Amino acid sequence: MGLLEEIKNYSSLADEAKKTIRTVYLNDNRPWVIGFSGGKDSTTVVQLVIEELLNMKSKNVPLNKKVYIISSDTMVETPLIISRIAESLNQIKSFSDKSNLPIEVHLVKPEIDNTFWVNLIGKGYPAPNQSFRWCTDRMKIDPTNRFIKDKISSYGEVVVLLGVREGESNSRDRVIKAHNIEGKLIMKHATLANAFTFAPIKAFSVDDVWNYLLNSDSPWGTDNRELFQLYSDSNVNECPLIIDAETKEKTGSCGNSRFGCWVCTVVNEDKALTGFVENGEDWLRPLLSYRNWLKTHRDDRKMRMKTRANGSVYLIKLKDKVVDGIQQVIIPKKSGRERIVLNVINNRITSDNQEQFTLVQEKELNRCIKINRIDLTKGDNPNIIIQKDDGYYMLGVGPYTFEARFEMIRKLLEIQREYENRGVKLITDEELRQIRREWFKRGLIEDKLPKIYADIFDNDLNWEQNDIQVMNKRQHDVLSKLCEKSGVHISPVIELLKLEAESIGWRTKKQTLEKINDILTKDYLHY
Repeated sequence: MGLLEEIKNYSSLADEAKKTIRTVYLNDNRPWVIGFSGGKDSTTVVQLVIEELLNMKSKNVPLNKKVYIISSDTMVETPLIISRIAESLNQIKSFSDKSNLPIEVHLVKPEIDNTFWVNLIGKGYPAPNQSFRWCTDRMKIDPTNRFIKDKISSYGEVVVLLGVREGESNSRDRVIKAHNIEGKLIMKHATLANAFTFAPIKAFSVDDVWNYLLNSDSPWGTDNRELFQLYSDSNVNECPLIIDAETKEKTGSCGNSRFGCWVCTVVNEDKALTGFVENGEDWLRPLLSYRNWLKTHRDDRKMRMKTRANGSVYLIKLKDKVVDGIQQVIIPKKSGRERIVLNVINNRITSDNQEQFTLVQEKELNRCIKINRIDLTKGDNPNIIIQKDDGYYMLGVGPYTFEARFEMIRKLLEIQREYENRGVKLITDEELRQIRREWFKRGLIEDKLPKIYADIFDNDLNWEQNDIQVMNKRQHDVLSKLCEKSGVHISPVIELLKLEAESIGWRTKKQTLEKINDILTKDYLHY
């Protein structure tokens, strides 16, 4: 196709999209919500809508409903991108106000107890991966849905405009097809009642998108050539607005995206950060190193508790086979952990590396843990292989240990100190305070975070004094010796003391007894 044909094609597609936009806009009074990531597809949707609104206004067509343009700030967006998005939103708002368009812009964020750092470092959630992608719900879907539900509450129904395109990927095509209403321009929403979706550029190819953007000036003043430059060095896409769990599962990760989170550990390689660094943004290298470190150590058993967050213990079944008459048990490769082959000979285990493993029959597991004083709430890796009737198992892992979380926050704050002159804030003060609260809630005794912060920044954050710990370190040491002498695990004693402090004045006796039962029946106390 020649240049003239290409220009004609994008022009006809853009004109057709604008006609469709006008038709849907004038069809009813339902307000619109447009998801704006700052990438090429969402920019195209916003630009087409604004151009058509200006066209209708010039012809005295009543603009009878609101258009809300929202961006999701996960609070861990790549610094280059979030600054660009914020600038674009400000420009769109300024232009819309000046042009008297019925447009509002909003930046939605996760609630403080659901930010990435509070979940990862405060609660100890393992870094996200494909099988445990907790970040998308908490940081993208929930904040966006809160906004949409609020508008549904006000207006009854809303239409959400998405920058999805047919042919973008097989998974995206399946999403579009699954939501289509035959013969209709709008699509049904999978999970939100009284919400519908509209995809005005679903017929566009990637070339159509770029032809349109590079041959049409942005009404609000953003240079689309700068946007093109962000994409020009690698074949990556924007992270779309995700508004339900079904879409999340079908679209896969956006970790390869220019317009995603810099800490994304769902993918093996962060092409976005790598691309920025390789193309001159060397100041982002510490972020890439930190992200890679999180990815590598996600499955480091020495950084993970051997119980779930609720205290329960679980076992992971291992593959086994007989090779040359020798029983072999395989611990699979995972993240930065290498594959280990164990040989079982005469009820003893030898490994192909330097680590020592102990073979324990299931009925002897409790005794083994007690004799060896193994604390399943700590990160010590006992390297126990459990033999059951149906095969071989190892202890499962839970949240990060406090020691691992101390290391995470220290490394993060050290990078933040490097970025002070750039005005880049990797973690907010309120997140730090919430992490401190989470640590106390989960049984940490020593008030570590203020000390870590002071070591790095040489100042005080004005920490909340009502977040004081149950006891100081000296008192904890005394209690620890008493528990050890009596053969009692210290963790439930600490939890009971915290419960006592929390229960005064607000818990009913029934609630208190239920909580005590939860504490005393945790699995790790009975191994």
